Amino acid sequence: METRNERRLIVLALIVIAIYLSPLFILQENAHIRVHDNLDSNLGWYKVLARSGELFGGIHGVIPQIINGLLSRNAFGTEYSVIVWLYALFPTMVAYGFSQALTRVVAFFGMYLLLKTHLLPGVKWQQLNIATALAFALTPFWPSGMLSTLGMPLALWAFLNIRNGTGSLKDYLVLTFLPLYSSIVLGFFFFLTAMGIFWLVDVVRGKGWNFRFLLSILYMSFIYLLVEYRLVYSFLFKGEPNSRDEYFHAELPFWRAVRLTFKNYILGHTHVMTVHTLFILPATLIAIYFVYSKKLWKQEKVFVFLFAVNFILSLWYAFWFYEGWLPLTKKFHFMDTFNFARYHFLRPLVIYASFALALKIISLQGFSWAKTAKWLAVMQILLLGLFNDEIIYHKKPTVREFYAEELFGEIKEHIGLPQDAYRVASIGIHPVIAQYNGFYTLDTYNNFYPLSYKHQFRKIIEKELAKNKTIRKYFDKWGGRCYIFTAQLGKRYMIKKDSKRHLKDLQLNTAVFKQMGGRYIFSALPIDNAEENQLTLEKVFVSKLSAWKIYLYKTM
Repeated sequence: METRNERRLIVLALIVIAIYLSPLFILQENAHIRVHDNLDSNLGWYKVLARSGELFGGIHGVIPQIINGLLSRNAFGTEYSVIVWLYALFPTMVAYGFSQALTRVVAFFGMYLLLKTHLLPGVKWQQLNIATALAFALTPFWPSGMLSTLGMPLALWAFLNIRNGTGSLKDYLVLTFLPLYSSIVLGFFFFLTAMGIFWLVDVVRGKGWNFRFLLSILYMSFIYLLVEYRLVYSFLFKGEPNSRDEYFHAELPFWRAVRLTFKNYILGHTHVMTVHTLFILPATLIAIYFVYSKKLWKQEKVFVFLFAVNFILSLWYAFWFYEGWLPLTKKFHFMDTFNFARYHFLRPLVIYASFALALKIISLQGFSWAKTAKWLAVMQILLLGLFNDEIIYHKKPTVREFYAEELFGEIKEHIGLPQDAYRVASIGIHPVIAQYNGFYTLDTYNNFYPLSYKHQFRKIIEKELAKNKTIRKYFDKWGGRCYIFTAQLGKRYMIKKDSKRHLKDLQLNTAVFKQMGGRYIFSALPIDNAEENQLTLEKVFVSKLSAWKIYLYKTM
């Protein structure tokens, strides 16, 4: 039963979440949000998909607007994901705000229910549970991951209820609906295999077969297979080679893998940002000291287990890139095409559950330590407040400035042809900007596309790649960003309109570009030797509402 104080604290936590989200709803397109794997990709993809007429396209369907219609419809994920529908039905920033709100509210209640029911039951720990759940909900998660990591506490709560024999319809509803707002490859494949190991350990320890628990794991897995049928098809029926076939991960020497282990353990990872370094890590280290010094191993076995798992996940993440895997990856190709390093996506759940248990251990050490525990929780929440997108990304372009619809509308008018009648590519800006504005692009950023297209596109930038080892390795050994790379700019594709730089000694194979249908290049910088590259400057476009100045070049 909820107490009055508990309800007040929950309402207060929801108000904090609402304040945290308010810039998205107040500023809308004038808000600053994450660019990497967000504005530069997913948000544009949703818009392209909604406009393509291929939302319900068949498993052999393609997206006509990108790479000459060679991009598979399956590359844009399932139509049974709620996030796809949010962007299909609402303007970009309304959809983004709703998505953020839904994810953070579910994350809060999921973590709170997990702590309250299974890890820290009792009124005594109410404040710590709500504070930890609020902190978890404020983490700067990867937006298009949805509930792939932040939904794990709610799923674990449901699974533990079923495992303990107290499962009810609400638990199965959780396992049914979470797959509609999360991704199996961005979190839940790793979570479900962890649950499978959990069930197996129970069996080995003589706790019985617990078929209800096993069937619940299989049930959620089955729902994911239905929802993600496109992914399942692409995995089982591979078809022609794709860009992921040239992805090689096992290349780190031993000591660099060791260094990456500690970097990940201490600082975390951009796709699962936990912001745990300043307050959570010290709290868990203080707690493990008390466990060690007072011999609390049995009483705090869950905390000790999570403490160990946290480090093991960082170790696994780093050593997935260790060169010692090379003989196996050559023998079993799926080890390169599927990113098993992502078991570290379990870390947000592990770190924040550990934080709550650490605060409890610290609180039990006396009055002053109890105050310290509360302050650690408060400071973590305040720190996460400072990681609000509007603060972190205030020097980046706003959403309006990034997609620059007015500017690209002028370019479209100047060209004066139907957008499907010609192809474009960009230099110094992300191709998704042109895609968002309806242009048909030869360049793209996508997880997988035909390998033959990658090799054909490479001929355009062959001489530039030869001059710069970094971009050559980046393109050849991954190639997810099929961009017009230049040796001079390297991996910089956010060149703003105030830049005074010029592109010098550019060497593009414009003949191949034209052969592929390329007619225009949107360059963020003037090209000094445009004529040598068979390009002529048509016009320069600039706008107050755009972060970019576009030099429109046409092939001769």
